[in-house]
Amino acid sequence: MEANVVVEGGLANSRLALVKDSIVKIRSKVAEFPGKMKKVAEDDPRRIVHSFKVGLAITLVSSFYYFDHLYVGFGSSAMWAVVTVIVVIEFSVGATLGKGLNRGLATFLAGTLGFGAHHLANLPGQELQPILLGIFVFILAATVSFIRFFPRMKVRYDYGLLIFMLTFCLISVSGYRDEEVLEMAHKRVSTILIGGFTAIFVCIFICPVWAGEDLHNLVANNLEKLASFLEGFGDEYFRKSSEPESNKASLQVYKNILNSKQSEESLVNFARWEPPHGRFRFRHPWKQYLKIGSLTRQCAYRIEALNGCLNSDVQASPETCGNFREAFVKASSETGKAVKGLASAMRTMTLPSADCPQTTKSENAADNLKSLLRTGLCEGIDIVEILEVATVASLLLDVLACTEKISESIHELASLAHFKRLEPDEKDGKPDLDKQKQVRQSSNSIASNHHHHIIIIE
Repeated sequence: MEANVVVEGGLANSRLALVKDSIVKIRSKVAEFPGKMKKVAEDDPRRIVHSFKVGLAITLVSSFYYFDHLYVGFGSSAMWAVVTVIVVIEFSVGATLGKGLNRGLATFLAGTLGFGAHHLANLPGQELQPILLGIFVFILAATVSFIRFFPRMKVRYDYGLLIFMLTFCLISVSGYRDEEVLEMAHKRVSTILIGGFTAIFVCIFICPVWAGEDLHNLVANNLEKLASFLEGFGDEYFRKSSEPESNKASLQVYKNILNSKQSEESLVNFARWEPPHGRFRFRHPWKQYLKIGSLTRQCAYRIEALNGCLNSDVQASPETCGNFREAFVKASSETGKAVKGLASAMRTMTLPSADCPQTTKSENAADNLKSLLRTGLCEGIDIVEILEVATVASLLLDVLACTEKISESIHELASLAHFKRLEPDEKDGKPDLDKQKQVRQSSNSIASNHHHHIIIIE
């Protein structure tokens, strides 16, 4: 009997402990929630504005239910306007336009076809009407489902195809039991178009977020991350154990580039829906950003291999490092500066200079590194150390070759997008001294050629 009491008391204590642990976890989650909200808002303050925009758009279309004179015109179909705003409005203008135009066009075409199918099914009589409607629904659903497998349609028009199929089925099938098919189709199409235009209007004219600008800044930021690693790699690789450890975290920012493909493709798809805005003209070469992003990721994968050499178990001796340190550091840092110059040109949308000094220095540093590896400095050095040095040198030269391809792609983008060309005085940040000299010479010549007339009165 006493044993049973002890067992029951132990179970009660364990359950009480579980309840206390659950309460503590819930309290900790509740306490952490404001901090998480603050972090999300600080990462991108535009998210707060977007939340208010969504609330405003839904409130506007909800007025169809609140005011009698609006509700009488559309009835219960007014709810489709609210649903459309919730489904269509997105963070960027391009995403909202893509969804809005897809939904609007698909709804209009499907409503028209649905009414036409209902009219054709009524011609033979009531007996054949359900059979013909079933055939129409089958043909359209099968055709649209197959079209969705096309890659181009899947990327840009998949949502529109789904809405097209849904609206056609709603109009044609529900019209079998409802005699007012035309009125029903008119109300649904009208409210959906009103909701779509409301979402697009709010998204464009109230603190717009352009996917094209986000894509442009993303590509420029990725180039800066490559440059940050390359500028610090040489010193970090040849850092002696006695020297203070540098900030390795700054060398790891390039890892975000490795998983940027999906973001770039989504932004390109959204940017193609956007109208001309700011620095981006009509028919801006958005696909060129995919090429630059692909080359940037290739360079990042090579940098990933270089980063592995920093933590390698096999390290060259200080004597070996002394022979190659200057060439390695110079090649790495000059390449980083050249990439940073390309990133700056991308960000400001200015034409990169063909005779950029950083690019010339990086090429010279690479040539020096190649010639150094061909000399007899490797004689008398352990073969393992030689392989380690040769591996790092090969990877570094491969990165340099990849940056040259990136430079060519950026020049191609600059040509297609008509980047502005900087004047010599704008590049240096100083006024053109030759122009000043010409102005001074012209003013002196005018003063010297000034004629004085003397009038003599007798």
